[in-house]
Amino acid sequence: MGICEGQVIIVTGAGRGLGRAHAIELARQGARVIVNDLGVARDGSTASEGPAQNVVDEIIASGGEAVANNADVADWNQAAAMVRQAIDTWGNLDALVCNAGFLRDRMLASMSEEEWDTVVRVHLKGHFVTARHAITHWRNRVKQGEEVTARVINTSSGAGLMGSIGQGNYAAAKAAIAQLTIQQASEWERYGVLVNAIAP
Repeated sequence: MGICEGQVIIVTGAGRGLGRAHAIELARQGARVIVNDLGVARDGSTASEGPAQNVVDEIIASGGEAVANNADVADWNQAAAMVRQAIDTWGNLDALVCNAGFLRDRMLASMSEEEWDTVVRVHLKGHFVTARHAITHWRNRVKQGEEVTARVINTSSGAGLMGSIGQGNYAAAKAAIAQLTIQQASEWERYGVLVNAIAP
């Protein structure tokens, strides 16, 4: 029996890299995992359903429980549907790991508006929107008299804490995510939701 036995956890950006590692380990620890990934390349191009389903297949082959989700985390309605998928599939949501993002690296003096907007959108707005729908679920349960114990884990970065030459859009978004975490933790403790960030 793992430390997450029976918990329902959404991991965004879980098709590759750190998100994949989160999803696989959480499943190994007994969690039921919504494996979210839009399936884009490192620069956000070429969406595919493959990465999320590949991780789901790996989890199931190891005896775990998981389902794929291909939502754009910064899209209000798609993020809401992803939270609803977790609840409809397993009856609850216990934790959200926000990890989705991509890069459009360029020096600030050469960066286009589109390169700025797309990176800030997926990282910062993606963290806000997904968590916003999760807190609605948890707050409604509290208002109905339930005791909630839930978690949000945000993904900041060393780039967001100290800067990273050629990654001004990414660094700014990751710095904002660190502050968003403080804000969420302050506002959501009353609902039984503990919010932390990691900065790999």
